[in-house]
Parts: sequence; structure tokens; C-alpha cells
Amino acid sequence: MATRTTTMPGLRLNQDVATLAVDVFLFAMKVALGFFALWAVVGTIALQVNGEGLTGAAWRDLVVGGLAQGFMYGLIALGYSMVYGVLGFINFAHGEVFMSGAMAGFFVADALFDSGMWESAFFLAFLIVLASSVLVSTTIAVLVERIAYRPLRGAPRLIPLITSIGMSFFLQYAVRGLVGDGFKTFPLLPQGLQDRVSFLGLEIEGIKLLVIGTAIVSMVGLWLFVERSRTGRAIRAVAEDKEIAGLMGIDVNRTIVTTFAVGGAMAGVGGMLWAMLFRKVFFLTGFLPGIKAFTAAVLGGIGNLVGAMIGGVTLGLVEASGPNMLSGLSWAIPTWLSYAGAGGSALVVVWAVRRLRDGDVRKTSASVGMLVMGGVGVLLGIFVLPGFSTTIPGASQLKDMIAFVVLIGVLMVRPVGLLGERLAVEDRA
Repeated sequence: MATRTTTMPGLRLNQDVATLAVDVFLFAMKVALGFFALWAVVGTIALQVNGEGLTGAAWRDLVVGGLAQGFMYGLIALGYSMVYGVLGFINFAHGEVFMSGAMAGFFVADALFDSGMWESAFFLAFLIVLASSVLVSTTIAVLVERIAYRPLRGAPRLIPLITSIGMSFFLQYAVRGLVGDGFKTFPLLPQGLQDRVSFLGLEIEGIKLLVIGTAIVSMVGLWLFVERSRTGRAIRAVAEDKEIAGLMGIDVNRTIVTTFAVGGAMAGVGGMLWAMLFRKVFFLTGFLPGIKAFTAAVLGGIGNLVGAMIGGVTLGLVEASGPNMLSGLSWAIPTWLSYAGAGGSALVVVWAVRRLRDGDVRKTSASVGMLVMGGVGVLLGIFVLPGFSTTIPGASQLKDMIAFVVLIGVLMVRPVGLLGERLAVEDRA
């Protein structure tokens, strides 16, 4: 496409008009998301100071619940990141691997509950259920790789991607055919896990403490396995360059199978913890958590194991606290603060004009975006925002939307995720 010279009074913008418009739109989106996020945070703090917000105990429960859910997202996200790092495609059937672990955990836990072991020897029963979930999830993950993905190893990446979606539907409805489409209710937990326990001076539900502790141990174990063991070094070598790894004597096929097995094991742990915490599983249990875990993997940096863990925890915290943070938008913006924002926006306009006059083509998009949004900020700060507030009805039902909006915002500012991507040689730009 030919580059046009867009003229403005005293300025020359040497950039294609369509490209410039898209860049300015994206810049405006970043500014808008940043403004609403800042308003929500500052408003929430202001309401708390005024005694109109949640109690300290309520915030504690939100944070602990967000950590518990976030760690489970992180466990599932590890499988997405590991497979993408080795094969370069997203395994959308991974959510169903997680679901199979949750379903297997239910049947084993139900049998142990009927036998009385669930109450009389819970720790042993917990380990049996955990091992069963991990075994089933690992087996299904390995079978999916062997049956669905290995024959497509040399195919264009779109083909295994579509295949993974097909495998997701197949596993969902295979489980539906085997166990029915009704909800399965996990056995009632022992009283000690239902009650609150004191931990570091905080009163926390026993089950959430168990979920967080188990997830942390699993994540640390996986990190040590990948970083310190011989098999883990082989996985990292294959993720870096499969051809060179093969020439160095590494069995690439075996390493890929191991990657799927380890990712499936983490999904099994997450599935069992999910079933214990929420106590309801059915054949579609893996769909939404799978999408959220993929979001967490992208948020932290695809292919980055530590990024997947941090992305999962971040997503869980945002999802838990986000709806309550939206109540901060009901805080009326003080007039003085609005006028101060208008003054700051005027300074941004002046700075943008000076940048445009410098004629640096690399700064054109950002400078025009600053000019446009600075002008909008001046108008809003003077005529609209003084004393302005808004209330969002049903904010508690928007937690899924909030999670994905945060992902969009982070990727607009940092496209490689929070900790950066780790890609194979052939995937790097």
C-alpha cells in the first residue's frame, strides 16, 4: 500500500492514513481502559476511606477466593504453555483433560465416601483421589497426542488447531455418553475443611487453604522438574529447536509425549481441586475454566511456565475483586480533580504538537493519539467529569467480562504478556 503524506496546518504526517487511524484508535482504547481502571481503583479506595465500601473481612475472603481460583487457572494454563512451547499450537482440548480429571475424582471420592474412608482417613482418601485424577487426565492427554496430533505433526498449524477443537467436542460428548449430562455433586468435605482455620493471623476456609497449598506444591514441583531434571532439560531443548534437539540425540517424540503427560497431570490436579472447591462437575465443566486458563497463559506470556502461573493468579484475583472494584465508579469525581485532569490534558496536547513538529515518523501515531485524546481530555475535564459518577447494575455478573477486558488491556500495552513469550526458533519474528 502506498504511503500518503497527510497534511495538517504546519505539520506533515508521513504515514498511511488508514494505518494512522487504526493506531490512533488503539491508542485511544489504551487511554480509555487506563482511565476507567484508575477511576475504579481510586474510587474504591475513596469509598473505603469514607466507610462506604466492603469490610476488611469481605476483602479478605475475596482475595483468598481469588487466589484459590487463580492457582487452579494456573495449573491448567501450564498445560497450554508447555504444549505451545513444544508444538507451537494451542491445544483447545486441554480443558476437557481438566474436566476428565474432575470427573474421575468425583467417582473415586464418591466410592471412598460410601466406604467411610472419606471421613475416617481423609488425608489418605485425598491422596487416592488426587492420584486417580492425575492418572486419568494424564492418560487422556497422552492418547489425544498419539491419536489426534502425532499424525498431523508436519501439517500446517491451522490443521492441528482445528483438530484440537474437534477433540474438545469429542471428549465432552464422550463423557456425556458415559456418565450422563447431569451435575455430579462431590461428597461433603469433612467439617475441618468447611470451618475457618487461623493462618498467619487470618481466618481462612480450610478447603481454600488446601487448594492453595496443593497448587503451590504442584507448581513448584513442576518448575523443579523442568529446570533441574534431565527430562525437563530435554523438554526445554525440544521447545527451543526440535531439529537441533533431535541431532543432539534427544528422542523428540518421547519428549513431546512427556510434555502432554506432564501438562495432563497438572490439569488433573486442577480438576480434582476444582471439584472439591465447587462440588459440582458435569461434562461441560472444562469449557469455561479452559478458556480462562488459556487467557491466563496468554496474559502471563505464552510458552512461559512462570508466566502461566502468575497469569493464572492475576486472573483469579481480578475476577474475584473486579466486580466490587466497579463500585468505585459510583464515586463522584471531585471538581478540582477534574479540572486538574483537564490541565494535564492541555499539557499533553502541547507536547504532542511539539513532537509532531519534530517530524519523527516513528512517533507519528503516538503523537496524533496524544493530540486527539488530550483534546478529548480537556473537553471532558471541563464540561463532563466534574461531579460525574455512574452505577453499573448487576456488576457481580460481569466477572467473566472483566477478566477478558483485563487481558485485552494488558496485551494492548504489552503484547508478549506480563513476563514475555518463550517461543521456538522458527516462531520468532
